[in-house]
Amino acid sequence: MTTQRKFVAGGLVIVAAIAYLIWSGVSQSVVYFVTPSELLAAPVANKTYRLGGLVLPGSLKWDAKSLALSFTLSDGKAQVQVRHRGAPPDLFAEGRGAVVEGAWAREGYFQASLILAKHSEEYKAPHDGADPGYKELLKSLRGEGK
Repeated sequence: MTTQRKFVAGGLVIVAAIAYLIWSGVSQSVVYFVTPSELLAAPVANKTYRLGGLVLPGSLKWDAKSLALSFTLSDGKAQVQVRHRGAPPDLFAEGRGAVVEGAWAREGYFQASLILAKHSEEYKAPHDGADPGYKELLKSLRGEGK
C-alpha cells in the first residue's frame, strides 16, 4: 500500500469516528415523547415512555399528606389518567403543558416517576406599577433620572 493510500485510509477512519461520535451524541440528547393518542393506540405495559400533553382543568387531585398526585393529560383527541407519588413541580398546573416519564400500567393508567412542567417562553412584566418600586425600576432601566 502506498503512502498516499495509507493517508487516505487513515483520514477516512478519523472522519468515520467523528461522524459516529456526533451521531451518538445527538441521538442520546434528543428526547422524544408520545401523545396520549399515540400511547393509547398501542400501549405496552411496563414499557418506559415520555408522555406529553395538556393537564385538563378540573382533573388535578393532590393529597399533601400521602403525596398522591393524579391528573389527566390530553392532546385534544385522547385522554390518559396519570398517577404520581410526590409533590408537583412549581410550574405544574391545570391548563398547562406537561411531560411525564413513567410506564403504562396494565390497570389502564400511566404511572409517572418524573413530571416535567412546561412553561411559556414569553416574559410578562408586572402590571401597571402595582409594585411600589416598579416606576423607579423602569426609570433606571431606561437610563432616566441619573
